[in-house]
Amino acid sequence: MTEAMQALVLHGIGDLRLEERPVPTPGAREVLVRMGWCGLCGSDIPRIFITGAHHHPIVPGHEMAGVVQAVGSDVTEVQPGTRVVVFPLVWCGSCPACELGRYAQCADYGYLGSRSDGGFAEYVIAPAANVRVIPDGVPLDVAALTEPSAVALHAVRRTGVSLGGLTAAVFGAGPIGLLTAMWARLLGALRVVVFDPVPERLDLARRCGMTLAYDPRDRAPREVISGLTGGYGAAVCFEAAGVTATVLEACACVAAGGSVVLVGNPATDVVLPKNAVSRLLRMEASVLGVWNSTFNVHAPNDDWSTTLAAMADVSLNVAPLISHRVPLREALAVLRGIYERRVPSMKVLIGDWLT
Repeated sequence: MTEAMQALVLHGIGDLRLEERPVPTPGAREVLVRMGWCGLCGSDIPRIFITGAHHHPIVPGHEMAGVVQAVGSDVTEVQPGTRVVVFPLVWCGSCPACELGRYAQCADYGYLGSRSDGGFAEYVIAPAANVRVIPDGVPLDVAALTEPSAVALHAVRRTGVSLGGLTAAVFGAGPIGLLTAMWARLLGALRVVVFDPVPERLDLARRCGMTLAYDPRDRAPREVISGLTGGYGAAVCFEAAGVTATVLEACACVAAGGSVVLVGNPATDVVLPKNAVSRLLRMEASVLGVWNSTFNVHAPNDDWSTTLAAMADVSLNVAPLISHRVPLREALAVLRGIYERRVPSMKVLIGDWLT
């Protein structure tokens, strides 16, 4: 008799069901991971309730941490019992981007949780090359934040400049925004300024050490940044909300020669008026896009390795961001509550099989 597992299966827009499925069998170069925790990404809510996935049915979820249960015949990197995180992007390995190790720009990629089954289940299949061992001492719930933490690190590294002695501004204090602020501080920013209109998020930012946390409705960000920098502006402005208002604030606060880094995933069109574009031109500011993070089996300091090392020495303390640990059987109600804005949340983790 085939062993069964529980999984949240998306059959269409808004049609998410808790179902029993057979436990999958890993191929020669694959591993079967028993999920510990899988984080809810900001992209999962619209995928489930608004846009749907690339195909249905599919198991969503891509911020994964768990324990290897079984390995394929050709896998030697990990063994059953190894605690791992899973890089969700499955690269082709043969396009020009892959040949340069830029897997996030792969021309023909797959993606666990949006193009193939992901982590809102008891088990997930992943390529052996996509797993990274979790350092001793890092709990599985903390490790489940590796993917968003690596994206935030990538946003900070994307500028290509040292933040030592500089001012960084972060617009939007959701999980990605706060993680970006943490990394900016870790990488040496003189000051990190966080803006968000939600009081609870500002309180959390302050608990995470971001003392310069402001509600933009109380005081215009441009006024705040000007006062803190003697009128110069922020060397780097990270837009982490994906809406027109915060993009405009970032453009208004950037210093001459500085960078506006777009890391927030927009749900609707973002429109820049003439004045905002003119200011970018006059400031000769760079506008940089961020998507995903660096993961390279040959690079010792890619975003994932750096993130796991920072979690291990607790220089990156992401635990305060976890607002919910939700059993799989209760996840449907919580996800709908988040979509309908009835359930305030920060980082939601789904799964309760492992601690």
